[in-house]
Amino acid sequence: MNLMHLKYAVEVAKTKSISKAAENLYMGQPNLSRAIKELEDSLGIVIFSRTTKGITLTPDGEQFLQYAKRILAQVDEVEEIYRNGKTHKQKLSVCVPRSSYISAALAEFAKEISLDCPVEIMYKETNSSRTINNVLKEEYNLGIVRYQTAFERYYQNMFGEKNLEHETLTEFSYVLLVSASSPLAGRSNVELKDLADYIEITHGDPYVPSMPLIDVKKAELSEFVDKRIFVFERGSQFELLEKLPSSFMWVSPVPEDTLKKYHLVSVSCQANEKVYKDVLIYKKGYRLSELERRFIDEVAKADTALRRSMKKHML
Repeated sequence: MNLMHLKYAVEVAKTKSISKAAENLYMGQPNLSRAIKELEDSLGIVIFSRTTKGITLTPDGEQFLQYAKRILAQVDEVEEIYRNGKTHKQKLSVCVPRSSYISAALAEFAKEISLDCPVEIMYKETNSSRTINNVLKEEYNLGIVRYQTAFERYYQNMFGEKNLEHETLTEFSYVLLVSASSPLAGRSNVELKDLADYIEITHGDPYVPSMPLIDVKKAELSEFVDKRIFVFERGSQFELLEKLPSSFMWVSPVPEDTLKKYHLVSVSCQANEKVYKDVLIYKKGYRLSELERRFIDEVAKADTALRRSMKKHML
């Protein structure tokens, strides 16, 4: 297997045609077919399924193409860096939970990025399962995983099995978030049973390793509530909360400027005893760059500032 074989496979997958791929690669169709067969034989897998309707990727082929595209992209990046003395690109790729304090940290971090050389920032909000998978597949270098401390053992075992370094960034309890026009907004304390008549806005993809989804939902969702809207995108969640006074949401602590932007308020719920952790992960042996360390420092600063603000409002 060589780089040309990878390029051939990527082109065939893109065009879904040996003849069209051969045309794009300026080579004969028989030579391309032979090269693809040699690649499949060397790997011991079938990459393409050939049918009367054309060429499709097999499951093994789909996995192989992920690696092939990543390798070719890295080769292109190395060539770009050293060709004609081009400046090294500043890169950050991180998967995070849907969290306002982390997005605030990203904004502060971005303000300090040098504009004297190329920059590429990949920032994805998703659940813990996808974060772990993205880091393992090296699609993202860093991840921040959020989990309830009741599931600590599950996650610690997974980190060990997957050879992931992990470091706790912060620990917190969720706050109850409602519209400023909600009947709950002026309450000094809300009991869990008070939420029975309200609609819960929640993430659409809760996840805990080694647990059925039904058990995860029981552990994560409000037990007194039978009305829910599942939403994946954080901005849409806040829009719903703002415009639907009969709704509420459990979230990690939210910066004051975000609350003001969406006309939301945090309400005390002393009965809420669930504790969560945000944990930084990356593959063992990976060395964090200066840019990545600066981002993590901003996350820590955002968390500290938020805690001070919350403490001030409690006094």
